Amino acid sequence: MRNYKLLIQYDGTDFAGWQIQKNHITVQQLISDALEILLREKVNLIGSGRTDTGVHALGQTANFKTEKQIDIYRFTHSLNAILPQSISIKTMEETYEGFHSRFDAIKRSYLYFITTDKSPFFYKYSYHCNEHYDAVLLNKISKELIGTFDYSSVSKNNPDQRSKICTVHEAHWYRKGNFLIFLIEANRFLHGMVRITVGTILQIAKENKISLGEIIKAKDKSLAGGSVPARGLFLYKVKYKTDGL
Repeated sequence: MRNYKLLIQYDGTDFAGWQIQKNHITVQQLISDALEILLREKVNLIGSGRTDTGVHALGQTANFKTEKQIDIYRFTHSLNAILPQSISIKTMEETYEGFHSRFDAIKRSYLYFITTDKSPFFYKYSYHCNEHYDAVLLNKISKELIGTFDYSSVSKNNPDQRSKICTVHEAHWYRKGNFLIFLIEANRFLHGMVRITVGTILQIAKENKISLGEIIKAKDKSLAGGSVPARGLFLYKVKYKTDGL
């Protein structure tokens, strides 16, 4: 069997997330359908992880297997021609047979965009917020995220995720123009973890009643802030051992 790896970008605005669901349009479904049209066979498309309704991706990774040898340049062009404008296959390559987009991933990173500038061009891809947050303060708060902890306090209940232990490698805020951008990298993420974490950091910055470390340690969701809108969240990168990192 030949194994092909895809790097995918998508605007998640009109999709019910990545994963195939009955009676909903999803990114995985549309790409799978397009692959099956071109290959004329059933395809099992494996993504590096799920993104929720309305969440975007700059660097989703997926793979599929087929007996066929594919002309990658022509196939990528044809695949993009079938897919809607909101989904793009940026690169495609043949990889080793055992490669698994989800289980072989060692780090995943997300970006979250906040803007104080009300703009019709930014609305779908950022959280418009009138509060002016200090990036230095946000970084001070966010340092307590880094490490290996049970992140139950900043995630939604998901019976598919038995372990709530994650290792966060990086959590950093920076400003660019009217945008405040949050970068977080971890070995894995729990359901809703990034959006609830951002909401919690913003709440702490405003109220200064409890530290992020205390909230994480308590494993109590009632202490966390609200979940920020999905439209500001992007799956940024998925890293593998084979990337040489």
